[in-house]
Amino acid sequence: MSKEGRRPGPESDSDHRAFTNAAWSIPSYLLSGMAVYGGLGWLLDRWLGTSALLPIGVLVGLALALYLVYHRYGR
Repeated sequence: MSKEGRRPGPESDSDHRAFTNAAWSIPSYLLSGMAVYGGLGWLLDRWLGTSALLPIGVLVGLALALYLVYHRYGR
């Protein structure tokens, strides 16, 4: 409730929703990027018989997710 006893207008509600959406989507981008590219690295490790592609995939996924977050919310 505001000082006048009225509910806040729709502007503050949309700001709250935008913040909530960003608060949920940023960690989702980070975790899904690491999971997807880490999973691809793990599959390539199993197929090629190596052991270095899983951490490389996780780091690449994290870097791409950070770029996506910056591009979407950092401007």
